[in-house]
Amino acid sequence: MSVDNPARTGLIISGTPMSSPLQDVRGLARHMVGHFVETVAPCGTLPGDAIHGDVTTITRVCLELAVGMLDGQDLPEKTKRLEEAAAQWAREGIPIDTIHHAIHEGFKIGSDLVITGAMPRHLQRSGPDGDAEFVIAVADVDNIMGGAKMVMELLDRMTSAVSRAYVRELRSVVSEHHTAVHTLTSALLGGHSTSTMVRECGIEIADSYHVLAVSIPEHPEEHSPTVEGAVVARRKLRRLQAELATKYAGKVLSLLSVDGGTILVPSNELPDEQLDELIERLSRAARVPIAATMVSATPQQIPDAADQAHELLDIVHRLRLTRGLFRFDELALEYQLTRPGPGRDHLGSLLDSLDAHPELLETLRTHISNNLNRQRTARILHVHTNTVDYRLKRIGQLTGFDPTQAAGLWYLRSALVARTYQAG
Repeated sequence: MSVDNPARTGLIISGTPMSSPLQDVRGLARHMVGHFVETVAPCGTLPGDAIHGDVTTITRVCLELAVGMLDGQDLPEKTKRLEEAAAQWAREGIPIDTIHHAIHEGFKIGSDLVITGAMPRHLQRSGPDGDAEFVIAVADVDNIMGGAKMVMELLDRMTSAVSRAYVRELRSVVSEHHTAVHTLTSALLGGHSTSTMVRECGIEIADSYHVLAVSIPEHPEEHSPTVEGAVVARRKLRRLQAELATKYAGKVLSLLSVDGGTILVPSNELPDEQLDELIERLSRAARVPIAATMVSATPQQIPDAADQAHELLDIVHRLRLTRGLFRFDELALEYQLTRPGPGRDHLGSLLDSLDAHPELLETLRTHISNNLNRQRTARILHVHTNTVDYRLKRIGQLTGFDPTQAAGLWYLRSALVARTYQAG
């Protein structure tokens, strides 16, 4: 339990504030965080943006709280900031023992600095055996003891604040899975929405929805050997969910995981022309290039529309199309070409002549996915643009369809779609 002291003055040792060794909070925070990364094993696996962002910031807040208390000040806003950080870490799945271990490691460093600084070296004198000894005033002894008690009080306050906020947030996260929004979204996607459910959820069902199938790629740090990939993935998803909650609160329904999911946007809340901006915002928030497909539907049509949207998203993946939103009418031809039958088999065979030239097939696929941008294709393939031109010419010679002409490109693109699905 934290100890609430009455108003008090700052602690002074030999005329110097005991907080002096901690005054450079920014420099000391950087030093402490570096120590955490090296010595607190779980900290070393946290994402770089967590280490250089939240962890460094909160370390500085803790130091400011320590300085304030040693100077006789109570800084409740610092404790509140610590609680907010603990709640965020709970959502992102950072283990609480990692947090507490880092706090205690920081206290070791800070305590050493304070105790060392409290020693009045200018009062040293040589003892009988020649060793240095200290002459400490009674008032200084009292202040040193007071400082030790205050350090324990500060540690108690920090660990209590972290534990309290962390557990409270965990309970909140668990309960979110049973909220009205989650229930209604699941019901709409499952085709089970009823007037009774609407009354229970208290959320009006729109006349029509934009049904978005969303793909969230992995963040580069998810595969870093020095970082905990699961934490990076959860932070990515949390940023995306926060963007939906703050910018589009009450306007969208969603069921998302770290790699994607489905978003339902009421047509009357967000018109079609604003959906591209929605995907751009989510990409910036998640810090990865999100791809999405969209099909419009009435509430009763949502289950089938969601299946269709995810089939379109599969086409986007197979064709390696760039980030952004793709509507059904943009992929209607590709969608139809994926239907099994003799037509798909014939189209797929048009590329058989490229089987012996995998570099040509890869060039064709990359060039189409880049919307025929020769420079971008060359950069991705690490070749000169002249090499891209030569390969496109060879593709035309081998297949009989010129990829630089509209008719030839139409056949080649169609054949690529068909072959992609023939391959599984």
